[in-house]
Amino acid sequence: MILPALFVGGLFYVSFTRTPEQPQQIVIQGEALGTTWTVKSSEPASAESEQALRTVVEDALRLVDGQMSTYKKESNLMKLNAATAVEGFKVPDELGEVLTEALVVSTASRGAFDVTIGPAVRAWGFGPDETRTPPTTEVIQALVPYVGSDKLRLEGDMVYKAHPALELDLSAIAKGYAVDLIADRLSEEGRSNLMVEVGGEIVARGQNPNGQPWRLGIETPTPEGREVLKVVSLNNAAMATSGDYRNYYEVDGKRVSHLIDPRSLRPIEHSLASVTVVHQRCSTADAWATALSVLGEDEGYLLAEAQGLQAFFIVRESDGSFSSKSTTSFKLLEP
Repeated sequence: MILPALFVGGLFYVSFTRTPEQPQQIVIQGEALGTTWTVKSSEPASAESEQALRTVVEDALRLVDGQMSTYKKESNLMKLNAATAVEGFKVPDELGEVLTEALVVSTASRGAFDVTIGPAVRAWGFGPDETRTPPTTEVIQALVPYVGSDKLRLEGDMVYKAHPALELDLSAIAKGYAVDLIADRLSEEGRSNLMVEVGGEIVARGQNPNGQPWRLGIETPTPEGREVLKVVSLNNAAMATSGDYRNYYEVDGKRVSHLIDPRSLRPIEHSLASVTVVHQRCSTADAWATALSVLGEDEGYLLAEAQGLQAFFIVRESDGSFSSKSTTSFKLLEP
């Protein structure tokens, strides 16, 4: 479902434990939404409970895929994209919830988060064809009339497009919503100690098998290897990361990032390598991580502080090293 070229919502996390064997822990894994998923539950395990857990997870993932996929023509999102009439399109509750939150973050981020940016991302060569070729100025200008969250309106369960060619892509928020949905459904089934991860986006509730908060690692933003830069304790919260270091190409020695600024319809050019956001809802963390990545290390940091966000910024220095800074509220998560 998720186009890898559109957004890097979550990058890589490791859950840390202290004992090699945890007989009370259930661990199940799979693939969906164009990525992988993992669920851990620190409660009594059996073959029956493991299968029941898997059923809950897969049902939730199917729901998100069926409503928000950009690969399935029959998904609700693709039907909305295909609709050319402007009188309105009825959407199911879950899709409406995600679109509503997307518009809230778009407004709060001053347009840095925008689910209508897909055509511009494709124009810069990061779509399914991966042409890796910059567009002309004329091509970019031609997109202006039908790119922008201001051209999208929700009233109840109805969605209105101001331009019939408006397209929506939820790659920067749908995975986070899927994590929330899985965690909520498992909680309803009585599982209070769990960790849910989809494509690097995480929700952690209760305690890990050692009776401690779940400990997660934030990756060093380098194209090669998987190295943990910082460890945080996550207690009944969600975490998502966005970065520019795995999906880019170069033209005349200059990096062209897949992260496109919706305000200019051009790739970001600042030195921010990745942003991690912790929030109560993973969909919110997912969207804000993308917004702050677009805004950069200065504007993004100031807005994160103003919004009271728990955010961790990793900046690429001119010598190839990395520096980092945390918002005031994020520091409370640090060991």
